[in-house]
Amino acid sequence: MASDEHDKERWECLYGSKFLYKAEILKSLLEENDIQSVIINKQDSAYHFGDIEVYVKLDDMMRGHHILKSFTEDE
Repeated sequence: MASDEHDKERWECLYGSKFLYKAEILKSLLEENDIQSVIINKQDSAYHFGDIEVYVKLDDMMRGHHILKSFTEDE
C-alpha cells in the first residue's frame, strides 16, 4: 500500500519544448481540466539549449496525454 501512495505522488514529464509559451499554454489547458501541473525549465540561460518540461502526477498522465494530443494537433 505504501508503494501505491508513493506512485500517486510521483510526477512524470508529459511534454517538453524549447519554447516557454507552449509549456505555459499546455499548463493552462491542464488546469482547466483539473490536472495539476508544474513547469520545470531545464534550458541553459546563456545558450538556450535544453527543454522546458511540463510535469503531471502519475495518476493524471492518461488524461494529460489526451489533452496533449489535442494541443499538438492544433499547433
